[in-house]
Parts: sequence; C-alpha cells; structure tokens
Amino acid sequence: FQFFAARAEQAKVQRLADYIIDRHYPELKEQANPYLGLLERVCDKQAALVASWMHVGFIHGVMNTDNVAISGETIDYGPCAFMDHYDPATVFSSIDTYGRYAYANQPKIAQWNLARFAETLLSLLHTDRNRAIARASEVVDNFPQRYEHHWPNGMRAKLGLFTEEEADLNLATGFLTAMEGKKVDYTLAFRYLAHAALGDEEPLRALFSDPSAYVLWSQYWRTRLAREPTVPLERAQAMRRANPAFIPRNHRVEEALTAAVERDDYASFDRLLNILSHPFYDQPEFAAFAEPAPDGQGRYRTFCGT
Repeated sequence: FQFFAARAEQAKVQRLADYIIDRHYPELKEQANPYLGLLERVCDKQAALVASWMHVGFIHGVMNTDNVAISGETIDYGPCAFMDHYDPATVFSSIDTYGRYAYANQPKIAQWNLARFAETLLSLLHTDRNRAIARASEVVDNFPQRYEHHWPNGMRAKLGLFTEEEADLNLATGFLTAMEGKKVDYTLAFRYLAHAALGDEEPLRALFSDPSAYVLWSQYWRTRLAREPTVPLERAQAMRRANPAFIPRNHRVEEALTAAVERDDYASFDRLLNILSHPFYDQPEFAAFAEPAPDGQGRYRTFCGT
C-alpha cells in the first residue's frame, strides 16, 4: 500500500484494497464505505495480534511497516525472541539500538504503523482530504481502546478468571509489577500460577528471591477467585491452556542452530520442534526445556538470520 501511495498511483491502491477485501474481508462489501471498514478491521486485527504477543512474552523485533500483514498474522520471524525474565524494556534485536521495538513498546508501534496504512487509504475514504483525515484519525486514535479490550481478556484467562470485573486490569498489572526487577521468569510464573490455583504455591514462590510482593498480590488474586464458583481443577486446566509450559528458549534455539549449521546435525532442531508443537502440555521428559538459561550466559542477541 505504501509503495503505490508514495508513487501517487491511487488506482493501484484501490485495486489492492479491493483485492484484500475480496480475499480477507468480503463482508465489508455491504458497508457504505468498505475502505473505512477495511481500516477498522485491520486495526482490530492488529490490536488482537499484538495483545496475543504480549500475553506470551513474544518480541517481534522488527516491526517495520513492511512486516505488518493486513490479514492480522505475524510475519517476518527474523530477530524475534521470547522474553525470559519479565522486563518491559526487553530488546533482543541487534539492530534495535534504541529499543524502539522493545516488548512494552509494541502496542504503540502497532498504532504508528496503522497510521501509515491509514495515510495510504485517504483518497478512498472521502473525496475531501480533510474529511478523509478526520475519518482515518478517528479509527487510528481508537486503537488503544481496541487493544485494551483484547489484552485484559487474555490476561483474565492467564489469571484463571472467567468473569469480568473492572479491577481485573489492575490485578493483571499488579502481578507484572510484582515480577518486574526481580528476574522472575515470565512464562514459568504464569504456568506455576495454575499450581497456586490448586493450593501449591511453592513452585511460584521459589521464582522470587523476595516473594513478599507476590504474597501481597496473591491475597487480592485469591479474593477475586473466591467471587467465582469455578471448581479449582477446572480453573487450573483452563489456565494451563492459556499459559504455555514451553517457549522457544533462546539458548535452546541457539543450540539447535549451532548443531545444524556447524555440524549438519538436525537432531536438536527436530527435538525442539517436537516439544514446541505441544507448548501447553507439561511433557515431563523434556522438563529441562522449560527452564530459563543458566545464570551467566549474558544478554541474548538476535539477528535477521536467527
């Protein structure tokens, strides 16, 4: 879209938009302005996608506009990686010197990218440019509200909540705050929260060098759980479906890459792929692959070829 718009080839922008609507969003043809509907749909798709990244600690690493899919799918798995210990400022990409695409920045970058997409559609939104800008701005400016719909819903699932309460957002951010700065593994913390829902808090407490912040937060969490009639076992099972046991741990990915590239040995890759094909199952025989990298391995860096 940006390529044609930059060349002022508006007929090709419209042709591409029509193709996208036909292929991905045919229901938009019934709208008074299907192109405005396209912008709205793409904004919502991106809000849902980025929220899902945030839920599992995924850091894309190269959120340039050419790496944003109109279909709402993740593309360009180059310098991407999953966060180990929770740190909103986490950056892995070697070319992201200033942390533009850091974990916490991803929603804002998505909105910026959508503004660039909206610019390409202006001629299709209204013949009057000022009115077209007003329409596009209204949609793009609403992105945070779209994101704040998807992110809390996913966090409720991770926390074992089946109903909605206004304070749930504070409960979710409170757990993240309890982890921040304490080198608590993000994936394991949420996975072990399912154990805590069944009364076994020791695995989760053990992740904290000082569990006092978690202990305080857990009191609010348990009070919130008590307001729902869900059977604890059912809750824990649902939480395990929302919180992966396995992610592509950076040191394990590096092991597989090194073996394949340097020794033409794909056994490590095949094993890792098999484990990650079932990320929500415990797979006790591969428990070591759920563990973070040993201390002292240093900061991991990814590259476009990773």
